Amino acid sequence: MSVKLRLVVVLVFVFMCCASALGAKRHMEDLDRGLVAVLQKNGKVFLSWRMLGTDPADIGFNVYRGNEKINSKPATDSTNYIDSNSSPSSRYSVAPVIGGVEQAKSEPVSVWGNQYLTIPLQTPPGYTPNDASVGDLDGDGQYEIVIKQEQNPKDNSQSGVTGQLKLEAYELDGTFLWRIDIGVNIREGAHYTQFMVYDFDSDGRAEIACKTADGTTDGLGNVIGSASADYRNGNGYILTGPEYFTIFEGSTGRALVTTDYIVPRGKVADWGDKYGNRVDRFLACVAYLDGVHPSVVMCRGYYTRTVLAAWDFRDGKLKHRWTFDSDKGYPKYAGQGNHNLSVGDVDGDGKDEIIYGGCVIDDDGTGLYTTGQGHGDAMHFSDMDPTRDGLEVWRCVETKVTGAAFTDAATGQVIFEFKNKADVGRACAGDIDPRYLGYEMWASTGCPLYTCKGVQIGSKKPAANFMVWWDGDLLREVLNHTTINKWNYLSSTKTNLLSADTYGAASINGTKGTPALQADILGDWREEVIWRTSDNQSLLLFTTTIPTEHRFYTFMHDPIYRLGIAWQNVAYNQPPHTGFYMGEGMKPQPPANIKIVPAKSKKKK
Repeated sequence: MSVKLRLVVVLVFVFMCCASALGAKRHMEDLDRGLVAVLQKNGKVFLSWRMLGTDPADIGFNVYRGNEKINSKPATDSTNYIDSNSSPSSRYSVAPVIGGVEQAKSEPVSVWGNQYLTIPLQTPPGYTPNDASVGDLDGDGQYEIVIKQEQNPKDNSQSGVTGQLKLEAYELDGTFLWRIDIGVNIREGAHYTQFMVYDFDSDGRAEIACKTADGTTDGLGNVIGSASADYRNGNGYILTGPEYFTIFEGSTGRALVTTDYIVPRGKVADWGDKYGNRVDRFLACVAYLDGVHPSVVMCRGYYTRTVLAAWDFRDGKLKHRWTFDSDKGYPKYAGQGNHNLSVGDVDGDGKDEIIYGGCVIDDDGTGLYTTGQGHGDAMHFSDMDPTRDGLEVWRCVETKVTGAAFTDAATGQVIFEFKNKADVGRACAGDIDPRYLGYEMWASTGCPLYTCKGVQIGSKKPAANFMVWWDGDLLREVLNHTTINKWNYLSSTKTNLLSADTYGAASINGTKGTPALQADILGDWREEVIWRTSDNQSLLLFTTTIPTEHRFYTFMHDPIYRLGIAWQNVAYNQPPHTGFYMGEGMKPQPPANIKIVPAKSKKKK
């Protein structure tokens, strides 16, 4: 075969693979309408429900109080309704209307007496609820919560014995499902147990994936490995002993399959120090590496050596897909990782890449590019500048050369950067000023407020923490500790929309002040926020009661956003973003290229 003909064959093959991936539909959750009814202070009831990614654009909804239809015509311009004639005992449902034909009603819901739902916990004595995630664990179309419980967490840089981390699962009504005890052979804290909650085998029910060790006890009481092994040294570090990777059943917490963790620690000093700090730095994520099915990616290291291992869970078996190792052909990728990551299709081939911080790993486990900017604490990934093709990344770094940089997600090309010779520890991005098309972005340590074009628009700026869609417009609000504030762009001040601490809520993760979880869990496209209570005995799930004239399908059917919910609990938590530009001046929400995967047999409600 001639060189020219061989090249043609290769190009045709590549084209066919890309075309196949681009035309494929990603497997996603089969969600119900997520209807929520909240009693307002004026006695009226605010109703909010979910539009799905597979709904036709012209879908309408009828609203029922009991058996009485209370809207005069199908709602087609929003997924909200306010009922002025309700009573506390009222029950509501909604029915989709497609092509003029009413479909089946949703399950009826009762009225919340407050704008938050109290979810009682069975917190072990001395423990504090920490990061959370959601997934449909039992296939009923509703989300359950998986929460991490911590007793005495420590950063890797701190010596000393930690507590034994627990993972617990709850229904939204507080029904306790199971508890997994991670055991004594994995330290407790932000950097060790990154737990992924997702439907990995496309059976309509989510699983839980995380690193395990000898002594990990599953939700049914079964012990993984040796129950008596204890590898903690005198300083509380765990530098010997086997390391495992386990998939747990979402409905029971039962360990389904366990294998060796890739990559093992090997020589501790190979990771950057000898006492056990950098060897135990872990990240994790979910990615659609084939464009259709979700894979789980477990990671180790980012200060020096960097390793990512991709796994597929199909038909009850784990299959290793690939391993990326900076020590094996990618020396410039070492030291480029963040304390967090993100996932999305940056190169337009229909398959996901892992944005690991200052480097990006392609869907096939090869290096796509590295910026060489080094390690950072915070990162944001979305279509932040809608006038540019593709997606962008805004991140702060610790290299004391580049303080923060706005880059092209496909190439790493720097669009603009904030120079600072100090460690810039926090960064944030979101559309908070309608005068400028695109996201605004800012960071700590002297970084001003910028437009997505790199134009400085002020020295005053909001907190560089979380962002949340809460009120009815297209701008995003600022979430910091237990408050949600509206940024007043004309006066560079803030207006408080919610102070959750007045209801007993408390933030987690120290000075970072994050919620347990922020996600589009219920109702329309706006996000819910889950905080722990200050006594650690409950979770409070807050939802907005502000009407909106905008209608979008649930962000949980937007792949980049949904994967952001999966990785939100990883290390230094970051807020999720959509895969399209969401803000003032936006184009219509793009169609969802997804395939709904229902449970083979749904749980009876």
